[in-house]
Amino acid sequence: MPIYFLSDFGSADVYAGVVRAVLRRRAPDVTVVDLAHDLPPGDVRHAALQLYAAVPYLEEGGVVLAVVDPGVGSQRRALALRGKRLWYVLPDNGIFTLVRELDPPRAAWELDPALYAPGPVSATFHGRDVFAPAAAHLAQGLPPAALGEEIDVESPFRLPLWTVEGSEGEVIGFDRFGNAITNLRPRERPEAVHVVGRRVPFKNTYADVSEGEAVAYLGSSGLVEIAIRGGSLREKFRLHEGAAAHLHGQETEPPPLELD
Repeated sequence: MPIYFLSDFGSADVYAGVVRAVLRRRAPDVTVVDLAHDLPPGDVRHAALQLYAAVPYLEEGGVVLAVVDPGVGSQRRALALRGKRLWYVLPDNGIFTLVRELDPPRAAWELDPALYAPGPVSATFHGRDVFAPAAAHLAQGLPPAALGEEIDVESPFRLPLWTVEGSEGEVIGFDRFGNAITNLRPRERPEAVHVVGRRVPFKNTYADVSEGEAVAYLGSSGLVEIAIRGGSLREKFRLHEGAAAHLHGQETEPPPLELD
């Protein structure tokens, strides 16, 4: 089973490479796919949104290793989760919040590295010492019971973050281009999106408006997004996470959320 690795470790330091080295040593025949490592440091909300966008395209049975962990070394738990389609190894800080809508968890375990990775555990690098060995273990098809005690599958922490199948929502994040991502999954195609007092027309893509104009569209993850063609909507509208977004008018049915 492949391992899909997401982190905020960046590429200027060795952290992501060291985690990959641990994965290779413990599971040499397993393919590791890097989803992203330049996420905003410690931004769990953004990481949760990135996972939501990625999960539908990952091979069933694979292991998602997601390490954006500002609480490393604290009392927050380290978890392994079994979803409907995928395994997840990650900190219990809400990073799984949106993904549970796509891949509901069926079982959960609290990781105890003393059981599967005896030896020193750094207080600041659980990606290397706690999460990577657990991900390698699962990717080889080994039983999760060897990783720690099974816990209530509903107990993992959740951020105040969700998607909405309706017309009233909010901006929940931005991509690196400054495009705003809302939590709206419209039941029907809207005519426009209202945000920070502006009416933005709903089109198919950026090219449907002129350079410098704002446009709303159905993004690749099935959520309504708002952009400036050739610019940053975040900067031009001085937009922030939590800004209200309202859909106006409807035309056609959107694609379903639920995965096969």
